[in-house]
Amino acid sequence: MNTEEAGKVFSAKPLLTVAYLDTLPDDNNRYELIEGELFVSCAPGLPHQLVLHRLQVAFAKYLETHRLGIVAPGAGAVFSDYDAVIPDLVFVRNERWDQIVANERFVAAPDLVIEVVSAGKENQNRDLLAKRRLYAKYGVEEYWIVDRENLSVTIFRLHDRRLVETATLGGTDEITSPLLPGFALNVNTLFILP
Repeated sequence: MNTEEAGKVFSAKPLLTVAYLDTLPDDNNRYELIEGELFVSCAPGLPHQLVLHRLQVAFAKYLETHRLGIVAPGAGAVFSDYDAVIPDLVFVRNERWDQIVANERFVAAPDLVIEVVSAGKENQNRDLLAKRRLYAKYGVEEYWIVDRENLSVTIFRLHDRRLVETATLGGTDEITSPLLPGFALNVNTLFILP
């Protein structure tokens, strides 16, 4: 301990657990734990849900002819007593489903996680920093951040236990993935207003 640290009093917040999370009210808020820290956000608004719907439809069409996995929206993922989140959308290959699902939620890393960023710096930081570190820690192979404000999709892939940015796509760029052979989705189609 150096001399500057000697005079400081360190106080650590107690880590919250999934057991605590289970006691919280069902009040239309989303409660998530990342490394024992509680994150609360309101239920997503209509623009967020429309983007999410377009993603689900694209995956449904793709999986009709490429039966290699399952896509699930808004399912809980409990990775440890201190890490429990609600990804917007996940994809899991068929051969892994039984290994990573228990008690109606994910208990290990899905293959692909997609988050549609809600407005606000706090939401951006949670998705771009905290959740990205969490998903890397537990081995999510690919992570997509859909940014409605910038009309873009940023793709991260797992490399040396880190989710590394591989592309930021916008406009007429197509989203593809080695996890989804033959899948291609034009970024613009996600952000079309009714």
